[in-house]
Amino acid sequence: MVKKIALNVFYNLAIIISIIGMIWCFNNQKYLIIPLFLATAAFFIYLKVQLIREMRNTLKK
Repeated sequence: MVKKIALNVFYNLAIIISIIGMIWCFNNQKYLIIPLFLATAAFFIYLKVQLIREMRNTLKK
């Protein structure tokens, strides 16, 4: 359970850093790097959703 909470915190931090990176790239006119941050944010959101589903199933049992 502690491992899953730590993973959730890590995923949240990664999503926040990706969003900050996208904003930074947009403000500094580095438009080619934005899709990289977008892909990493989408990947971590996907992992976070999977973790939440797994936690719901575990708590139901």
